[in-house]
Amino acid sequence: MEREIPVFMTLAPEISLLASAAIILLIDLFLKGKQKVISYWLSVIALLIAMIITVITQIAVDDVVLSGTYKVDIFGVVLKTTILFIVAGVFIYSRTYLEVRELLRGEFFILAIMGTLGMMILIAAHSLITIYLGIELLSLSMYAMVVYCREKHSSIESGIKYFIMGAVASGVLLFGMSLIYGVAGSLNIFEIREALLSTKPIPLAVPFGLVLMIIGVAFKFGAVPFHMWVPDVYHGSATVVGLYVGTAPKVAAFALAMRLLVEGFGAIHTQWADIFIVLAILSSVVGNLVAITQNNIKRMLGYSAVAHIGFILMGFVTGETDVTNGYLSSMFYVIVYSIMAAGAFGIVIFLSDRGFESGEIDDFKGLRSRNRWVAFIMLLIMLSMAGMPGTAGFYAKFLIIQSLVDANMIWLAILFVVFAVVGAFYYLRIIKCMYFDNAYKEALPDSRFEFRILLGVNGIVILGFGIFPDGVISLCKMALF
Repeated sequence: MEREIPVFMTLAPEISLLASAAIILLIDLFLKGKQKVISYWLSVIALLIAMIITVITQIAVDDVVLSGTYKVDIFGVVLKTTILFIVAGVFIYSRTYLEVRELLRGEFFILAIMGTLGMMILIAAHSLITIYLGIELLSLSMYAMVVYCREKHSSIESGIKYFIMGAVASGVLLFGMSLIYGVAGSLNIFEIREALLSTKPIPLAVPFGLVLMIIGVAFKFGAVPFHMWVPDVYHGSATVVGLYVGTAPKVAAFALAMRLLVEGFGAIHTQWADIFIVLAILSSVVGNLVAITQNNIKRMLGYSAVAHIGFILMGFVTGETDVTNGYLSSMFYVIVYSIMAAGAFGIVIFLSDRGFESGEIDDFKGLRSRNRWVAFIMLLIMLSMAGMPGTAGFYAKFLIIQSLVDANMIWLAILFVVFAVVGAFYYLRIIKCMYFDNAYKEALPDSRFEFRILLGVNGIVILGFGIFPDGVISLCKMALF
């Protein structure tokens, strides 16, 4: 049953997160040396508190507040809690890595929290201006995070590239929004949709503005041909930054596409679906083929992310059908992918605990004999990313393929099945390194208790979503309908 609550309460999660960032910033000024771990614990607690507040205050609310600019609904609750949970996991995975390199400072956590705030604003946005504000808050935080490790020249180079390309993409997106505003006469998503339904014929400025906005959305996803920043950021930045950039922002990008394109331009779905077909095919082909040639694990995960984005975009192509729902399939896929990517980067961070960057696939050689538990979790993650039955990744791919078949796009279904098989090669290559290649002589260090617990939870979730996917699918269905 839907209920109405005061505007202040609808914004409580965002206010809580912003207040937490300010408090942590002040406290961190007085912390020195090993005391900096207090900022870490406060940041994790702040995310958990925001998660609880989100569920308590918004679970049964469906309302648009702040003069139609901010929407509170179950869709937002599901994605906000997902993002908060993932970012909390990012912090737990990152602690030892940052401590070993003397980078455990409040700045990292504050930037990540502000980026998370931008994602939450983006998820709830119901106006073009709110969407843009959310995007910029997230983007500015990530620009700073990419260059967080200032001693690495590759981080500086990646940060500059990412900033320039991101600024151009944001400008293109904003120009497209201005064209739509000129036609619809409103920034409100609902009013834009109503204007499109009542305007016949549709002015030329609408498809032109729509294309420009799709370019901005594709950049945030990291879809081909707007993917150039993905492997550079994953490889050049600190591994913990790659972990952050490669997980929660993908969920935010999905929310951006849903709020902007589906809710605002769903009436002309056929006009932008063909563009998504091209983006999806290019992402799958380029991502899988280039990933095969990579010897660096982080660049491989970068191109792998591009390939997975191809599957996610295909859900937007099929849209709503009589049998299945492509949007639901994409939502399930992006949640599953973010969890898999978090686990993969978490294990790369584990191998980097010795004080050097574990960047090469060869670093996984003999992992089974060095740490059976970590090797087993990585096995689950790689099998899931490859789409093996019994894992969450299999069901995510299956739902997308099923939506294509139900939409009579058989040739696309076959194409994506083929490239899913091609993509399995580089995942199986890592499994081969772990289980069949000779081990390094040195033993791996022990990880922290919370790290081991989270890694175990990560593996259980991947198996659980694969064996019992109905609960998550029902949650996604409830969020979308």
